Amino acid sequence: MFERKPLDTSNKPVAYAELESQLRGLLHGERDFIANAANMSSLLWHSLPDLNWAGVYRLVGDQLVLGPFMGKPACVRISMGKGVCGTAAATRTTQLVPDVHAFPGHITCDAASRSEVVVPLIKKGELLGVLDLDSPTPGRFDTEDQAGLERLAAALAEASA
Repeated sequence: MFERKPLDTSNKPVAYAELESQLRGLLHGERDFIANAANMSSLLWHSLPDLNWAGVYRLVGDQLVLGPFMGKPACVRISMGKGVCGTAAATRTTQLVPDVHAFPGHITCDAASRSEVVVPLIKKGELLGVLDLDSPTPGRFDTEDQAGLERLAAALAEASA
């Protein structure tokens, strides 16, 4: 049984190290990508403050398809190169967006979202999908969030078959 420990987010590097430890515990021994993405989405949703969406889009063919998430219903399919998620997938680089309204081609799934961070999920050079977090607060995510989330994304990709 997993018991989430309280997370002090005042020191982000320490908080993300603790989240990584908790995530690796959740992922231990499980190879199913959907199950692992579901647990990761829930862990992030319940641990990080000021989110209105946390989840994964899976790469299916040449599109990103909605996977496990926490938050309001979301866009189901996103084309490569479109919006923040599609851009992260196409470039295979994290997109840290302090103001989604300033991002060319932003796709609005929840009008309340104001900032976003999207991290590609890559295993052995192969794109599996993206990890997507949204917040109703402009500038919610910074480079410390990016670094921590990149480590968590790597753990998810590594654990999944």
